[in-house]
Amino acid sequence: MSRRARRIAEALAAPALAIFILVVWQLAVPALGLSEFVLPTPMQIGRRMAKDWVLLLSHARVTLFEVLGGFALAVLAGIPTALLIFYSRLFERAVYPLLIAEQAIPKVALAPLVVLYLGYGWAPKIFLAFLIGYFPIVVATVVGLQSLEPAMVDLLRAMGASPWQTFIKLRLPTALPNLFGGLKLAIGLAVIGAVIGEYVAAEKGLGYLQLQANSQFDTTLNFASVITISALGVMLFMVLRVVENIVVFRRPTK
Repeated sequence: MSRRARRIAEALAAPALAIFILVVWQLAVPALGLSEFVLPTPMQIGRRMAKDWVLLLSHARVTLFEVLGGFALAVLAGIPTALLIFYSRLFERAVYPLLIAEQAIPKVALAPLVVLYLGYGWAPKIFLAFLIGYFPIVVATVVGLQSLEPAMVDLLRAMGASPWQTFIKLRLPTALPNLFGGLKLAIGLAVIGAVIGEYVAAEKGLGYLQLQANSQFDTTLNFASVITISALGVMLFMVLRVVENIVVFRRPTK
């Protein structure tokens, strides 16, 4: 297979698989005799999304704000924490066990407590989005900073580079691929955190809309809400991927 044909096949692989799954789903539901209440078809979900797109968009805006707020806090807190962990052995020994313990706690279990302390407004959703996205940013950044070969650092020092110059010109560019890996993971987790907060206490948002659909036994709207949540996460992931392609040096492909 030529390189061009391989690239075309790789570009079409995901859409082809998605179309195959949708076609099987569309054909399997009536073949199994399932009603729309049990499992709506993709066409039924699509028609519902087209009909209620204003409703879905209004709730998606709320969830998007919560996700971006929590993600921004995770970045602003996660990167400095990673730098402190990397440059301070004492800080690493003191903080890392606490970070692991925090990550091990199911955020669903924390959500009622967060709502109790922060109220029913924006704060608990943004905080849960921050909390669930914070850990992967810290770990990915630390791993990226540690990935640099010591010999390269010694070479720059021998050439008279200061620690700041070493960080800016060598250590940071080397860590960027890992950092963006953590950011892309964190943005998806931030969506989960915001939706969890909406499940517990909210009056707007896609998670709240899904709960309303559940209470009304509206399975089609439930699926439409879930697909909108997924689309929101994919959109934010792709935005970060575009930024990564601009900022990070391209690695040679196989």
